[in-house]
Amino acid sequence: MVRAAVLPAVDSPLVLTEIDLPAPGPGQVRVRLAAAGVCHSDLSLSNGTLRQPVPAVLGHEGAGTVVAVGEGVERLREGDRVVLNWAPACGSCHFCTRLGEPWLCPHANEGTAVPYARDAEGGDLYPGLSTAAFAEETVVPERAVLPLPDGVPLQDAALLGCALLTGYGAVHHSVRLRAGESVAVFGVGGVGLAVIQSARLAGAERLFAVDVSPEKEELALAAGATDYLLSSERTPKEIRQLTDGLGVDAAVECAGRAATIRAAWGSTRRGGRTTVVGIGGKEERVEFSALEIFHFARTLTGCVYGDCVPERDLPLLAEHVREGRLDLGALVTDRITLDGIPDAFEAMLAGRGGRALVVL
Repeated sequence: MVRAAVLPAVDSPLVLTEIDLPAPGPGQVRVRLAAAGVCHSDLSLSNGTLRQPVPAVLGHEGAGTVVAVGEGVERLREGDRVVLNWAPACGSCHFCTRLGEPWLCPHANEGTAVPYARDAEGGDLYPGLSTAAFAEETVVPERAVLPLPDGVPLQDAALLGCALLTGYGAVHHSVRLRAGESVAVFGVGGVGLAVIQSARLAGAERLFAVDVSPEKEELALAAGATDYLLSSERTPKEIRQLTDGLGVDAAVECAGRAATIRAAWGSTRRGGRTTVVGIGGKEERVEFSALEIFHFARTLTGCVYGDCVPERDLPLLAEHVREGRLDLGALVTDRITLDGIPDAFEAMLAGRGGRALVVL
């Protein structure tokens, strides 16, 4: 039995309880979690914005130590330090092979719908985003685990599994930001801070951070932003005024809201790139006129998991962390226990803080 934060039903409070976690089966590994980040995607799963069978153990951004391996596991052994991969590509579908876009693999989250543990009464429990990291331990497929390179603190390494891969990938794979370009980042949460750090690493000359909370200015500037703006209807106009009337070369939206997507688009120069990282609800509608699409010639694109290949990108990110070019600890504004996850959800809803990290 292990302690876990269970979501009994959609849009209901989490319940901290004991669950029965089985031994790993063929091709599976059991991981003792050291830490798990509280991501906005977990909130979206809990409130029904994203589909998730329930009851479930949420949490998908995690790191820990392998404590047992099932039959047929060859890549990992007990004692290995690992990062969870919440979107493990199958490696054989059209997206994985012919297109070379494993981040779009339609099979990556099939494990979400398969029970992985039982509650105290013997009922089925489902793993949030296939990983169930809001628990002392979890059992996942071998392909959902990435070896953690040496020299990275195990607790902070949890952020590599989502915030850093997503933020870094948005900048380097989707936006493809070039040295000397300008960028605006809308939403300064955990992913937004990772985007700022990554844009600074890419050599952004002017880096605007935009958020509704004045409390996040210090975080944004420490991460590398050159300017901090409180979000308002005037934000696109302000950014254009500060860029000689042009707008930024690229904008990255990390909130998943129609208004901020529209503001990011309006802050981007003619011919620039607007990338949407945030996950919005299906009721959020963004409108553009046919004329403005022609006139501005901007590119608007979505970005899933930073368009990353985790097996390729994680070692590179770890090297940046070891050399001090990326600071995982700077993304964390609160270190909490499993009991503190509901408060972390409330903080996200209120627009407070960066990343809360559950320390186990």
